[in-house]
Amino acid sequence: MENLEEKCREARGLLGQMPKAALGFFPTPFYQLQRLSKELGVNLYIKRDDFTGMNLFGGNKIRKLQYLIGDAMAKGCEYVFTFGATQSNHAMQTVSACRRWGLKPVLYLVAIVEPDEENLRSNLLLDKIMGAEIHVVKMEPGESEEEAEERSVRMAREHIKRLEAEGHHCYEVPMGGASPAGTAGFVEGYVEFVEQALDMGMEPDYIFHGTGTGGTLAGLVAGKVLTGSKAEIISINVSWKDEGYQERVRGLANRSLEMIGAKARVDTVKDIHTDLNYYQPGYEMPNEMAREGILLLARKEGLLADPVYTGKAFAGMLDYIRSGKVPQGSNVVFWHTGGATALFAEKEILGDLV
Repeated sequence: MENLEEKCREARGLLGQMPKAALGFFPTPFYQLQRLSKELGVNLYIKRDDFTGMNLFGGNKIRKLQYLIGDAMAKGCEYVFTFGATQSNHAMQTVSACRRWGLKPVLYLVAIVEPDEENLRSNLLLDKIMGAEIHVVKMEPGESEEEAEERSVRMAREHIKRLEAEGHHCYEVPMGGASPAGTAGFVEGYVEFVEQALDMGMEPDYIFHGTGTGGTLAGLVAGKVLTGSKAEIISINVSWKDEGYQERVRGLANRSLEMIGAKARVDTVKDIHTDLNYYQPGYEMPNEMAREGILLLARKEGLLADPVYTGKAFAGMLDYIRSGKVPQGSNVVFWHTGGATALFAEKEILGDLV
């Protein structure tokens, strides 16, 4: 225990040297779900990163944006560009962070599910209310999501070139905030979590969360090796990933550790465990297991998950517990990354939830 405490202090010292913009409210709540613990036969805890703030619709990206916006401001930037789907939680949180610090947000959003311009919903509506400059990139016939995303980045970079030619300074935030600076936000998040667990006298065995672009995952595993935590992190994919995904996550985690001056390094085989069995039929496409998980969490604990990220991650965790992959009596943590705004998105995203 003393070793963990000392490593947390050392980690905070390293992180404290980086530029950081104050956003949100930390630490986020961490507590046991009593009713579900009894039903499932494990000690189930929840880390409430849906409570990060800074507005009512916070989530995991706020941790990353503290360091990303801090970096942008340190570099004297005026505009912040980022990417995602039209209902991207990351994009919406980026807009709110920019507004907090007087930066100009520009979004390039791929219409995986095409929005109704006459009836804007959920995060896209919030983006509009906060006055973001929004460019909706419609998918072309036969184009994959990945190809559309790459095209949106090319379009944004042309836009950046035009602005910089006029004398404006621009900052590009990759999709999901998955950069070394952004990843540092979840290194700090893991340190915060270890400190809370120590205060409770609880040693976590497993941590479950949803992973998309990989920035949150990279930060969690980097935080794990930095603190010496023994918890096994199980990352439930919310979209298809190729065989190189885990190696890219390792690279991102280690670049972030190097950036803050840490000597610890992440190992792909030892530290990164992802699962592609729960995302189908695709990103922003609902499935029955997620539906069941969302309803169970809502009706047993009064908490809300979403059909895109946390619902699928929660469903994966339930399957691990019920199938015995997670032994009975284990201390299990569900890291709630936010995103419940998707419950108010288009029908194609929500599915037949009720």
